Amino acid sequence: MEVIVEKTDRLEGVVSAPPSKAYTHRMLIAASLSKGTSKISNPLDSDDTRATLWAVEAFGARTELGEKCWMIQGQEALKAPTRPIDCGESGSTLRFMIPIAALAPATSTFILGSSLEKRPVAPLLESLKPLGVESTLQQKNEGSSVKVHGGGIRGGKTSIRGDISSQFISGLLFACPKAEEDTEIAVTTKLESKGYVEMTLEVLAKHGITATATSDFSRLWIPSNQNYSPCNHVVPGDFSSAAFLLAAGAITSSRITVKNLDIQTMQGDKAILDILQRMGSAVKAGDKFVEISWGELSTVDIDVTDIPDLVPVCTVLACYARGTSEIYNAKRLRYKESDRLDSLYTELRKMGADIAMREDSLTIKGPCTMHGATVDPHNDHRIAMACAVAALGARGETKIQNSECVNKSYPRFFDDLRLLGVNVHGS
Repeated sequence: MEVIVEKTDRLEGVVSAPPSKAYTHRMLIAASLSKGTSKISNPLDSDDTRATLWAVEAFGARTELGEKCWMIQGQEALKAPTRPIDCGESGSTLRFMIPIAALAPATSTFILGSSLEKRPVAPLLESLKPLGVESTLQQKNEGSSVKVHGGGIRGGKTSIRGDISSQFISGLLFACPKAEEDTEIAVTTKLESKGYVEMTLEVLAKHGITATATSDFSRLWIPSNQNYSPCNHVVPGDFSSAAFLLAAGAITSSRITVKNLDIQTMQGDKAILDILQRMGSAVKAGDKFVEISWGELSTVDIDVTDIPDLVPVCTVLACYARGTSEIYNAKRLRYKESDRLDSLYTELRKMGADIAMREDSLTIKGPCTMHGATVDPHNDHRIAMACAVAALGARGETKIQNSECVNKSYPRFFDDLRLLGVNVHGS
């Protein structure tokens, strides 16, 4: 599906941030491992969270899905899936569920979607070997899959890199409390996206699970033979997605309010508020809302080690800022739904951006003279949303191909732009 986004001089209004995708994933998994019923209020219903929902059902969880509330009845002992589990394009689903599959009594098979085939998973499989878990990655012309041999997790010591995906560590944290022996994880490089691991620990604690880490997360300890307890959750708003709305206000020098945002959240991507302030926007954070108003954007350099999901929106902001901005420590963006550095470089250049790319960084000389173009989001939700926001200040109209990829994290994105006054056609 193609949508057309027109240049928009002024936005106005109030919208609500979508529920957090990261929290919804984690709450679903912890609930499925709890003996009893957990309630998840305000869940994000998206392509990715549906993949996790189907995965936990395959292992025996029973679900009752309402519009604003999901009831999850977990099982203390997992069942063996009767058919292969399709993770779609959700890296979180795959990486969280692989260690959990080891707890099932038989072999589990995960089918990898086209973009998941390109995303690293082998380091996670290697980290499971010292814990007594055998698994194989099968790559074939007709599609790739991962097989995990069940029977339980022995526990013990293992190691894993911290600069490829924090999801590897979260997956181990979900499964290893059910191991036969205590587990010690050595993180052999600096942990990037630490906030996501902290989020996992937060959700685990609410389900009665104990796990500890050193202050720099170079080591984690997980006691064995623990039992998950049911918990009722309310999913907070998602700063990763709300960042696109806030950036839309900043680029058009508009006053808009985004509700359902709690600045006390563990989400690392609330750093967008500090970034916008550093760039010159007026940001006001209140009780469950953030308001952004006029401010001339100026240059900023951003270390994105812990906030990789903000790279697309920050790159667009830099296109409208006065001066040269550098976004660095972004090598992991090469292994997302698309090669996000290359996707941003290619598509924003089509729109007139003065942008240079290196192996782990982007440099943008602004303000750029942006114009409409036909852009390909490379089946990447954050690239599609970034280009839509870039279009608001670009002369003419911008055509975004395959716009339905936003369903991965923010199905209402184009509807919310309309609520703020953006002329969007075709969605």
